[in-house]
Order: sequence, then C-alpha cells, then structure tokens
Amino acid sequence: MKITFLGHASLLIELNNKKILFDPFISGNPLSTNIDINNLIVDYIFVTHGHEDHLLDVEKISNNSTKPLLVSNFEIVTWFEKKNILGHPMNHGGKHLFDFGTAKYVNAIHSSVLPDGSYGGNPGGFVIYDESKSIYIAGDTALTKDMELIPKTCPQLDIAVLPIGDNFTMGYEDALIASEFIDCNKIMGYHYDTFPPIKIDKQKAVEFFKKNGKELILLDIGESILV
Repeated sequence: MKITFLGHASLLIELNNKKILFDPFISGNPLSTNIDINNLIVDYIFVTHGHEDHLLDVEKISNNSTKPLLVSNFEIVTWFEKKNILGHPMNHGGKHLFDFGTAKYVNAIHSSVLPDGSYGGNPGGFVIYDESKSIYIAGDTALTKDMELIPKTCPQLDIAVLPIGDNFTMGYEDALIASEFIDCNKIMGYHYDTFPPIKIDKQKAVEFFKKNGKELILLDIGESILV
C-alpha cells in the first residue's frame, strides 16, 4: 500500500492497483501549489464530511478522464449525484467490499455542512483493508471512546492517519491517546499547518510521540510512504 500526502487532509492511497483519493482540498490550499489536480486520475474519491476543506475538488477531479466512484455518507452522495457524480452511500458501522478491498465507515465527532448550507449528514472516518493491509483514516474528529471499537471490529491496523492540528480537531496529545484506543503505534498526522489556528510545532509533536514509544510520521506535501 502506497500513501501520498496531498496537503491538509487530502491523501492518495494506492491499493491493489486502485487509486483512492481522500478529502480532496488541493486547489484552495496555498501549501499544495505543487499538486496539479488535472493530473489526478483516480478510481475512487472518499469524503469524510461536508466541509469545503475536504471536498472542494471533488467535482473537478470527477470530471477528469475517468469517472471515479464517490464514497461518503448518504447526504453527501445524494448532494453530489445532483452534479452527475456517481456515488456509493454508507453510514456508521457499515462496511462494503469494493474491488480494492473493504471499507468500513466509523464514527467521528465533528460537524458537517455542505458548501451551500445543505445538511452534510454525520461526519465519519474509514478503515480500509484487504487480506494483508489495514489503514484507518480518521477524518476530522475529537478524541472519542468509539475508537476503541476499531480493533474489535476491524483487522489489526498497520497505520492510522489522525488529525493533529488542534482547535478544530484533536491535537497531537489527544492523538497519542487515540493511538492507544486503536492499538496502533504508527501514526501519520494530517490536518495541521494549513491555516493559522492549526499551525503546530512539528518537531515537538514528533518528539512527544517518540518519548511515549510511538511513531508520528509527518510527510511533506507530495511525499509518499509504503506500508
């Protein structure tokens, strides 16, 4: 499994010869000017909730040469279907087998409203897994005891992607506790530095995890890792 950080909460995951894009907010991110969304050809777009900084580029990327399948909650999928974007709706606790593997929709504590003010449904995160790899993408969330259900209902995680920017989501201190809840020692941080309220001391955050026996990975925008 290959994970590429596209800035803010945008990720590209390559699994079983499929390209899965999460929460595309690229063209509006001044830190992601090195990413050209016109060259993003993907098979799936997953959206965790309705805020613009997680779905700004869904329509543009969907109109590239392929027609990726949008996966999100019922309300977001229905909203994008009016824009002729094909979607697969999910809701909390449900899982579905796609051609890359399984996606399970899990809880997140946040808000969700679509750019035009429409109700965005309940926010969520996703656990993506096949026979050999498993990853948790938390979306925007506070620390929640519901995370303890993930190791009880999903395969052992190889890595988890957690927000660490604080202010709008949990900070890196709470993300460390989350790593205990989900039984995962390798954490990739995201949703930080994009806006002034979520700027962090990255070195301090990495050292905080290391001191507590965990690994916090902070990728540069456009950088990839193999898991």
